Amino acid sequence: MKRILSVIFIFMLLSCNQNSSSKDEKPTEFTKGTFGYDVNFLKQYHKDLILLSESSTGAQVVILPAYQGRVMTSTAEGNPGASFGWINHELIASGKFSQHFSAFGGEERMWLGPEGGQYSIYFKKGAAFTFDNWNVPPAFDTEPFDVISATEQEAKFVKEAHLENFTGSSFDIRINRNIRLLNKNALHEMVGDIPEDISTVGFVSENILTNAGETSWTKEGGLLSIWILSMLNADQQTTIALPYKEGDSASLGKIVTDDYFGKVPSDRLKVEKGLILLKADGNHRSKVGISPKRAKPFAGSYDAKNNVLTISQFTLHERVDEYVNSQWQMQDHPYAGDAVNAYNDGPINGKQMGKFYEIESSSPAAALKPGECIRHEHRTIHLKGSEASLNEMSKKVFGVELNQLQIQ
Repeated sequence: MKRILSVIFIFMLLSCNQNSSSKDEKPTEFTKGTFGYDVNFLKQYHKDLILLSESSTGAQVVILPAYQGRVMTSTAEGNPGASFGWINHELIASGKFSQHFSAFGGEERMWLGPEGGQYSIYFKKGAAFTFDNWNVPPAFDTEPFDVISATEQEAKFVKEAHLENFTGSSFDIRINRNIRLLNKNALHEMVGDIPEDISTVGFVSENILTNAGETSWTKEGGLLSIWILSMLNADQQTTIALPYKEGDSASLGKIVTDDYFGKVPSDRLKVEKGLILLKADGNHRSKVGISPKRAKPFAGSYDAKNNVLTISQFTLHERVDEYVNSQWQMQDHPYAGDAVNAYNDGPINGKQMGKFYEIESSSPAAALKPGECIRHEHRTIHLKGSEASLNEMSKKVFGVELNQLQIQ
């Protein structure tokens, strides 16, 4: 009886969240690119949509349990405001899954690493590390996460699954994913004073990976890591900004890994003093990474066309250097991977997933005994306002003028 009552209570909460936006709105009332348009679109295909909202500011976040508790998009200015997450409307409307990866989009999703190498969970044993053989495990591609609870400020999810890696090692896992809307006080603590003419929205995801099996996870059999990826709208005037620790390469290693999918052309990647810039135009498939010795616990992007400064903050485990290596090759050093990554989508084999870019963060490799867990937190903050005010925030957060967050 208690279980039945709990299910009814969760359903009532979800119903309240579905109805928390304006009633009787039609998709035609909002233009494409606005938050209201995307919410109305998603409601057509996902009746269990969860909406987090702050009525006093217009900040809103929409989450889909069917897509692994994924944050699909957010806004700083209510339904008429810009929708920050990249959404694949065509694929969602088709009601189908795609081969390799169902790129439904979403402003923040949780995956697990490593992606490539002998301990990969994206390639079957013996398969060549090519796109044709790459497949995202169903547990975080096509299968839903279960809702534990949902309110106007927070939603909690859980998922249990079984995985196997390239070498044949097995993993019984439990994932807990909790997403919370950040209020003004929380945003102030994270980025300092925000000028009055800037509209803001921020949310944080707490992601917990537990060894739910009966055997320990060892380096010899392969380890997993929490991997958070943010899909955002690409544009010709958008640039990803990745701060890094300066210092001697003998002790800190190279500044950036820039050959995940072939060397990134020099006109698309700039390594400045303490800052790496990558074009986020959705025109050239490229990925870069920063090692844990070089990484800082934040990154971001600047959309000069729409005057949006995005800040990502995440857990960075100090004095922990072993991160899974996700490069698509057999590896001499499988635990010398990156802590922070950025990706710009582009055509491959004549096709393209979409006009998006990603800011990514990872946890260290998780050598967990049965019942042990690892936790990784990722915050996303969007600031939309005048160029002058955003310049203030750029200097405060990144230590440079706003125009230095662009590839000229």
